[in-house]
Amino acid sequence: QVQVVESGGGLVQAGGSLRLSCAASGSIFSIKTMGWFRQAPGKQRELVARITSGGSTDYEDSVKGRFTISRDNAKNTVYLQMNSLKPEDTAVYYCNIRAGPAGVYDYWGQGSQVTVSS
Repeated sequence: QVQVVESGGGLVQAGGSLRLSCAASGSIFSIKTMGWFRQAPGKQRELVARITSGGSTDYEDSVKGRFTISRDNAKNTVYLQMNSLKPEDTAVYYCNIRAGPAGVYDYWGQGSQVTVSS
């Protein structure tokens, strides 16, 4: 069994920073891409950032230059450093981990509320 646990959400004023963490444990092997998605009320879930096993990164346009994704392979953990936060960043953030051959296994975290006040 695999557990994916997120931490680090919360309430912050515009311009502030937060760091999200997501750790996978249990019977997980060969982790491929790790990423963060978000879903705001009334909107579809969207990709925020992802990082491959080789360290290549990809960001949604609105967060480029403000958010940084990183991973610690020894700890099966992915991080999202969020700086210069804006009210429009308010959403539930979900960690996603693809693992196994060709990333066939798809795991999700429980979701972390990030609220940015103006």
